[in-house]
Amino acid sequence: MTAYPEPQCPIIIRYHRLLEAFSRSDDERDFYLDRIEGAIIFLDLDKSEEEIKEGDAEVANHPNRYILIPKLTYYEAKKVMEGFVNEKVYDIDTKEKLLDIISSREAKENFLEFVFDHLTELDKWQQFYLERFKIRIIEWLCKLRIFFAFEEDLEIAKNLLEKAKMHLFDVKVPKDVGLARELIVLKAASYQSADSYVQKPRRGRPPKAVPKVETEPQFTVDIFKTCPSALRPFLYLSDYNPDAIYFSTKFQQTEHGLQGVKGTDRPKLDSRLEMLSQRLDSLRHLSGKMGNIPLFDQPSDRRVIETLKLTPHVIHTEESRMSKVFGGSLPEIPKKRGRPQKGETESKKILEKKSLDKKVKQVSPIRLKKG
Repeated sequence: MTAYPEPQCPIIIRYHRLLEAFSRSDDERDFYLDRIEGAIIFLDLDKSEEEIKEGDAEVANHPNRYILIPKLTYYEAKKVMEGFVNEKVYDIDTKEKLLDIISSREAKENFLEFVFDHLTELDKWQQFYLERFKIRIIEWLCKLRIFFAFEEDLEIAKNLLEKAKMHLFDVKVPKDVGLARELIVLKAASYQSADSYVQKPRRGRPPKAVPKVETEPQFTVDIFKTCPSALRPFLYLSDYNPDAIYFSTKFQQTEHGLQGVKGTDRPKLDSRLEMLSQRLDSLRHLSGKMGNIPLFDQPSDRRVIETLKLTPHVIHTEESRMSKVFGGSLPEIPKKRGRPQKGETESKKILEKKSLDKKVKQVSPIRLKKG
């Protein structure tokens, strides 16, 4: 058994690279994680035959160091898509359409094509996918008993983090590197408890949506001191891209994804305009449904509708004729709303009483004659 150098602090892994490896790993692509330094190895078949043979031999000779990243099965992908539809999609028509797509052939590609056509759903899908897969990756690493920390989650100065990487296997380190190690250990310990990364549902009214200020993380230089020369050409060193599309190899980058929706270049539209266009489409869809109702197709109902449409015009012409006779528009007494005041109620009662007195017939009294 080969003796490997022991790291003196948790290994530092770039989360976005590991997420890409999880999403891109399939029958034709193999990704490996180096549990000693946190490097990701991608055995690219586009390399020369000699390099591929040497790389395969190196990975096969060290199975305890290089761990194969699991491939996403069809049922796992289906479960992720169904979870998104049931938790994040609120429109009934969109939900039914997505469930039909999931149950059909080429579900992943068709699902992403539909999501690309709806920018509001695309934003929700990206956030849901990142959160769901972060939990899956953390559980996988904890199961393998790998003590790690994601570089994106560390709030340490760039130069200090690079020093910690340089002294990964050193027992005696400078004071500032020792402090950085303590922070890395605290962050690594937080991943071990499920309560730290699993979001629990909260009761009561949801909090107000505060716009998030997204800042691009500052990454350090890649430092792999013990990586063998046979595997250096296969190091997976992708750059950070906040708009990257995961979950399918067909939509790995935003530019290719937008072109792959319907084979054409799609212009960058404002999200507000896109939402307005979606609402207009839904209104047109509803109007089409109203036109399909059998009662509206009958000619008698159409005549009634036409007459109702013409009545405001007739009323308007009659009012104009009356205004010509009286030399102007007839004034309308505005109706008062709300409860009447005390003085108004009393005056109304007096007027009603007078009108009742007038209606009662007054009869002269009968006088008896004397004698």
